[in-house]
Amino acid sequence: MPPTDRIRDHAGQGAPTVAAQRTRRRLRADRARQLADLLRHQLLTGSFAAGTLPHESTLATDYRASRNTVRQALDLLRAEGLVERLPGVGTVVVAQKYPHGLDRLMGLAETLREHGHVTNEVRTMGPAPAPVPVAERLHIPPGADVLYIERLRRLNGLPLSLDLTYIPLDIGTALLGADLENTDVFRLLEAVTGQRLGHAEITLEAVNADAHSATVLEAPRGAAVLMLERLTHLADGRPVDLEFIRFRGDRITMSGLLHRSL
Repeated sequence: MPPTDRIRDHAGQGAPTVAAQRTRRRLRADRARQLADLLRHQLLTGSFAAGTLPHESTLATDYRASRNTVRQALDLLRAEGLVERLPGVGTVVVAQKYPHGLDRLMGLAETLREHGHVTNEVRTMGPAPAPVPVAERLHIPPGADVLYIERLRRLNGLPLSLDLTYIPLDIGTALLGADLENTDVFRLLEAVTGQRLGHAEITLEAVNADAHSATVLEAPRGAAVLMLERLTHLADGRPVDLEFIRFRGDRITMSGLLHRSL
């Protein structure tokens, strides 16, 4: 057989092997991601006694996975900052995410009251001309003043969210002397207007933290944060509170109860 033919024959034999190896790596990565999703739910809901995950061999048996797949899944959770490997102890939970419901209209302190104390650091507060998109959403003339509030919100001392809030000035003026450091804006709005809040339109998406947000939230620059945009209305339908809330994605989890209707 000529040398060139032997080279072609050898390359042809090797190609399926390389392809098979790539397929095995991809399948293991897929299984590791699936396992990480299952373990993440368990560790965030406190399913592991004393915050320690079972041994790798136990996880491999329980989930019918290889040890390499289990290690890869744990590496994914470690990269998220949820677990750490401690010599002589094993894999332990090192981070906690707090649940934030999306099916009830509540302030942050009301939502997380079972998990600790929420405090607000008011970074900026005062009248400001409403940008056109804000004026349109709040149904006020373009350029009309609104009350602008920027707050860093902490849970048990840990930075949790950076909230940017716009409120029509005829309502917002009454909030200037209010205790915003310890009271949800929702409660203050109901007290000032004498009405209950009615409903809110929300949009939730992941965005990268800009330099300012990352610094305030004490998060890595460019880290993913959960952006909740919420327009809240009074019971009579008037829009009174437009918020852009950046949550640290490693400290909050969003949940809700949905009913199917066609």
